[in-house]
Amino acid sequence: MRIAQIAPLAESVPPKLYGGTERVVAWLVDELVELGHAVTLFASGDSTTRAKLHPVWPRALRLGRPRVESGRRNSA
Repeated sequence: MRIAQIAPLAESVPPKLYGGTERVVAWLVDELVELGHAVTLFASGDSTTRAKLHPVWPRALRLGRPRVESGRRNSA
């Protein structure tokens, strides 16, 4: 069977930190591949999977954003 799975872009699959939905997607996709299904995962490009990965964005959005220091003010 051919299956397409779509994952949120906030975290990679599986997530490097917290990401419950992304972790479940990783388990599901890998098990479907193990059962012999042709699975395509649409997720961030830094995802790791046994399925065919179709990167929708180069890197997970949450970890890919530049960090902004809190308390920093504009000098205007």
